[in-house]
Amino acid sequence: MIVGVLKEFSPETRVSLLAEGAAQLIKKNIQVWIESGSGLNAFCSDADYVAVGAEIKTAEEIASGSDIVLSIHNPTQNLRKGAILIGMFQARFEKERIQSWIDQGVIVYSMELLPRTTRAQSMDVLSSQANISGYKAVLTAANAYGRYFPMFMTAAGSIAPAKVLILGAGVAGLQAIATAKRLGSVVEVFDTRPAVKEEVQSLGAKFIEVPGAADASTAGGYAVEQSEEYKKNQQIKITESVAKADIIITTAQIPGRKAPILVTEEMLGKMRRGSVIVDLAASTGGNTPVTKDREVVLYNGVTIIGDSNLPATMPSDASKLYGKNILNFIQLLLDKEGYIIEQPIDDLVIGTRASV
Repeated sequence: MIVGVLKEFSPETRVSLLAEGAAQLIKKNIQVWIESGSGLNAFCSDADYVAVGAEIKTAEEIASGSDIVLSIHNPTQNLRKGAILIGMFQARFEKERIQSWIDQGVIVYSMELLPRTTRAQSMDVLSSQANISGYKAVLTAANAYGRYFPMFMTAAGSIAPAKVLILGAGVAGLQAIATAKRLGSVVEVFDTRPAVKEEVQSLGAKFIEVPGAADASTAGGYAVEQSEEYKKNQQIKITESVAKADIIITTAQIPGRKAPILVTEEMLGKMRRGSVIVDLAASTGGNTPVTKDREVVLYNGVTIIGDSNLPATMPSDASKLYGKNILNFIQLLLDKEGYIIEQPIDDLVIGTRASV
C-alpha cells in the first residue's frame, strides 16, 4: 500500500505528515511518497523524509499512484479512481467540490466531520489545531495591543492589567484563557454551556453566566442555536463585558452554519480605541459583522484580526499534532494485515466520510 503526501499551497505552511510520522507507516511496510518540498515550511526537508525510508515523488505521481492521499486542503490534481483522500475540506460548505471527487470515484474523508467522542480524541484535528489557535490568538492580540498585558507598578506610575474577554470556552477558548492568565491579564469568559464554568474558574478566569441556555451536550463541543429570549439576555451581558474589555478573543462556531454575531457594531462602538479583537470564527463569517478572514480591519479605532489559520504560524508543532491525528485515523481504515477495509463499519470512519 502507498500513502502519498501532497505539498500545500501558500499561505499554508503545515504538512500532513512529518518525517517522524512517515517513519511509523514505513515500519508497518507501507510505502510513503512525499511531494518534493512538502515539509520545508514545517522545517522538514526532503532529506529528512528520505532518511526514514520515504520516496520523493511529483504531485502527479502521487495523485495517480497512491492508495491514500494526504492533503490538508483541496488538491488540484485528479486522483485515481478508488483512491482515498484525507484532509480538512470544509465538506459541509464545499458540496460541489466533494461531489466532483465522488464522481471521479475518490473516497473522501474530511476530518472536521469526525464525531467528537471520547474514542475520537486521538484523531481530533479540530481540537489539536484549536489548541494552537487559542494560544496564538492571545499572542497575536498582545502583539497588536499597544499597552501592557500585566499590571506594573513603577516609579513613574502604575499600569493596570489588560482586561481580556473570551467568547467561547471550547479547546481554543480554554487555551486562550491559560495563555492570557500567564501574561498577567484579568480574564472574563462567556459560553452558552454552563458545564464549562468549573474549567474556566480552575484556570483563574471569571465565568459570565446567562440563564436559560439550550442544552449543548450533544453538539460535540460546538455552539448550538439558542432561543430569542436567551439571545436577548446574552447580548445584554456581553455588551457590558465588551464595553470594558481591552482584548476580545472570539471562538463561537456552529457546524454547517454561519458563525453567530456576538459582538455587534453597536458593541464595537462602545469599545475604547486601541482595543483588539482576534476572531477565530473568521472562516465561517466571524463573530463580528466586520470580520474579514485573513485580514486586519480597523473599525473606529478597534483592531479586528480575522484569522482562521493561526496553526500555520506554528507549522512544525501543528504538523506534528495533525500528523499524529491522521496516523491514528488511518489505523481505522486498515485491517490487521494492513490492507484497506473495503466496507468499513467503524462509526468514526462512517461519520468522517464526506457525502452530499
